[in-house]
Amino acid sequence: MKTFIHNLKKFRFLFWELVKKDIKLKYRSSVLGIFWTLLEPLLTMIVLTLVFSNLLGKGDDNFPIYILCGRLLYGFFSNGTKVALKSVRKHGSMIGKVYVPKYMYPLSAVVSNFIMFIISLIVLAGVMIFERVPVTRYIFLAVIPMLILLVMTVGVGLILSTFNVFFRDLEYLWTVALMIIMYTSAIFYKVENLKNPGNEWIFKCNPLHSVIVLFRDSVFGRSFENDMYHLWFSLIFSVVIFGLGILVFWRKQDKFILYV
Repeated sequence: MKTFIHNLKKFRFLFWELVKKDIKLKYRSSVLGIFWTLLEPLLTMIVLTLVFSNLLGKGDDNFPIYILCGRLLYGFFSNGTKVALKSVRKHGSMIGKVYVPKYMYPLSAVVSNFIMFIISLIVLAGVMIFERVPVTRYIFLAVIPMLILLVMTVGVGLILSTFNVFFRDLEYLWTVALMIIMYTSAIFYKVENLKNPGNEWIFKCNPLHSVIVLFRDSVFGRSFENDMYHLWFSLIFSVVIFGLGILVFWRKQDKFILYV
């Protein structure tokens, strides 16, 4: 861990260059550019609200914000892990020519998407103002699930980027896994409204759902008192997966040059 932090400080300039490069490349061919970061979640929220409001959100005036919270957090996790997964192979030519701590590639990929996620929160703030949702002191608690999600995404990204070097079909398998994660994150419906309450254990096994629950609590002015399970479960999972990601990446990184 000391080496990890030391190299991050030593190569911090290169790290931020990689972050800026990822952001520029993402919107290089886009007419709207970075503005799409704000427009895409807003359009998705509108579509999901129109489709599901009468079915799953009837009588809930804050249903659009409920959807948007879930959509933004899932969007960051999905995009962050997908770009991290491909990051090592993407920079394969550089790995063979110059020494750079290899973990910088998945880490910079996740951080660049986290920056875009932070920018996209402007949309959430705008919708909250439009819907006249009161802002309470609990809004500052939103930092906690956001940091938990960042650590979780980095950990998962490190693991995925490692195994993708040796097993290229992982990209397709992870796409399917993300679909399962999305439907068990209760993005556009509420768990308490399900016809079969006995299936709630499925959502309790999804740490991303726990993070989304905590984030919604802070947005809607609730403390974490009633959701301590989600807090501890997501926190412990994130720390464990982060440590596991560093361990797996560190043990396999010397073999990357033989496969990229």
